[in-house]
Amino acid sequence: MAECIPPSAQVLLVEDNRVNRLLLSRQVEQLGHVVQAVEDGLKALAVLRERRFDLMLLDIEMPGLNGFQVLEQLTADPELREMPVIVTSGLDGLVNVVRCIELGAEDYLHKPVNPVLLRARIAASFEKKRLRDQQRELMRRFATSAVAQDVQRSGFMLGGRLVPASVLFCDIRGFTTLTEALPPEEVIELLNTYYTLMFDAIGAQGGVVNQIIGDGLMAIFGAPQPLEGHAKCAVRAALEMVEMAAEFSREQQAAGGPEIRIGVGIASGDVVAGYTGTQERATYTCVGDTVNRAARLEVCTKEAQRAVLIDGATREQLDAGFELESLGAQQLKGKTQAVEVFAVL
Repeated sequence: MAECIPPSAQVLLVEDNRVNRLLLSRQVEQLGHVVQAVEDGLKALAVLRERRFDLMLLDIEMPGLNGFQVLEQLTADPELREMPVIVTSGLDGLVNVVRCIELGAEDYLHKPVNPVLLRARIAASFEKKRLRDQQRELMRRFATSAVAQDVQRSGFMLGGRLVPASVLFCDIRGFTTLTEALPPEEVIELLNTYYTLMFDAIGAQGGVVNQIIGDGLMAIFGAPQPLEGHAKCAVRAALEMVEMAAEFSREQQAAGGPEIRIGVGIASGDVVAGYTGTQERATYTCVGDTVNRAARLEVCTKEAQRAVLIDGATREQLDAGFELESLGAQQLKGKTQAVEVFAVL
């Protein structure tokens, strides 16, 4: 287990007794770690909000904010609840140990702290933290940081809730023809570069890329987290995506590559957002008429010969700063009623 210990981990020691503080600091430093020591719970919380630590060693009986209260505040704070805590206390009684564990502590060591036990418990806590960090990184990579934060904050549960949002669909024009003309490895490289640009434009406006299918993507503005002015954000992102795609296309063509053009459809309204699938395998997504409308608008960009189309609900949330062209009521595929469509210029 010892080989899993970081060579120079950052440890916060919270101990009101000066002698205990000095002795325990020295013990931890002899294990190769960097220690910052504070004498009470209030100072500990202040320091934790200023910089990151790998582990906290926490006394219970302290003036002001005691160890139990520190644990309660850590649990209530989404930014601090993952902090590994080992309690070091002279309090006897199983009830105190149980209370600390229930409040989120990793372990409980009685004073005076045995050096061998201290080393083993620190190593175990670091290993758990390493695995949690690894899982969190994997979740950010495959589920977007917004969804990862939502799961960490609210927990995972199949189901959805109705939220106001704007939905954006985008794809590359003539992608099938393009893939026929390029070797597979060049297609993948082109897609990766294209998605880097599109993700940047969407993320800069607070959107979350929810799905990628081939050359197409779906982004949500307003879920999992509410987003003020989500319709404006979605349209700004679309305009930037078109501009970036055009610049990317010019670079591609200058190097003898294909032309890249995109079409974007945006619809606004209530969507059902949540986790679908099974307990073993699920995805965060949005469904509903708004999503379907956005997908149909993206398809319609080909016939309309416009890069960005929006529905009437999105139009109502824009101000005079956006230049629009009314295309009138359009009968979109799969819709029983005509939809007011506007092109963003």
